[in-house]
Amino acid sequence: MFARLRRTRKSPIIRDMLRENTLSINDFIYPLFVVDKQSAKNEIKSMPNVYQLGFDEFLEEIEECLSMGIKSFLVFGVLENDKKDECGSDAFSENGLIARAIKMAKERFKDKIYLIADLCFCEYTSHGHCGIIKDDDVDNDKTLEISAKQALVMARAGVDMIAPSGMMDGIISTLRNALDENGFYDLPIMAYSTKFASAFYGPFRDVANSAPSKGDRKTYQMDFANGKEALLESLEDDSQGADILMVKPALAYLDVVKELSQNTLKPICVYNVSGEYSMLNASKHLLDYERVVYESMVAFKRAGAKLIISYHAKEIAKMLG
Repeated sequence: MFARLRRTRKSPIIRDMLRENTLSINDFIYPLFVVDKQSAKNEIKSMPNVYQLGFDEFLEEIEECLSMGIKSFLVFGVLENDKKDECGSDAFSENGLIARAIKMAKERFKDKIYLIADLCFCEYTSHGHCGIIKDDDVDNDKTLEISAKQALVMARAGVDMIAPSGMMDGIISTLRNALDENGFYDLPIMAYSTKFASAFYGPFRDVANSAPSKGDRKTYQMDFANGKEALLESLEDDSQGADILMVKPALAYLDVVKELSQNTLKPICVYNVSGEYSMLNASKHLLDYERVVYESMVAFKRAGAKLIISYHAKEIAKMLG
């Protein structure tokens, strides 16, 4: 006697009934990159169909996404080099790029959209690192101070969620305290809780204009060889009050997503990063592209992710119809 597991695969109906993981457009968060110009649409050669957007195009893109059912966005500010400085002060200016972009989007679309702001300094600093530099490294605690300032600027601009990506120790408790002390008790934080120092970020440097001018980010982002430390990082952010935990990148780190899902009750988000996106785009002549994209997204859900940040979101919206 042996198990006949094929019995429940005999027809499309029974397969659909028993499918363990499905995709909804509500699972997806679409990244957008805003430049400090009224009108611009700069193509990124390493990332097909991804653009740096001026304010007009930024709002137009949100409008188009809403028509496709996409309501959640992760917003990055992309500052011109001549406006950058050593501490990324534009990022915590009440009239800075990211603050103005948030205000425009929320004034135009109000509660029709859910706007998540990436909180970091690499796009705003002249050296391209994620905070204040001291002795050729990022000073953790001084960066926490300006991160709190940036969080309050975003909160006052009307953002719906803050996502700190710099991997500073203590960032979640610092932001939670700053937000609560200023009355923003209900503003959630999505932690980039396990963010690896990964080669998969390459094309992102093009769109965000954020490559370090010297050195790398290995003293604050995680060693990609370490699984136990990855779990430790996320559970630490969980204990500090993060509302959502993130694993970044996604595709090569599904083991980390699975283990984290078995050790936390918080929702998990994965960031399907630029290199993963560009890699699949480059394989179009080799693979059934749409099926591979869809299969990859389901793999994130199967591993334990509830939310997916992906440049494929508009493609997925069309697939889901």
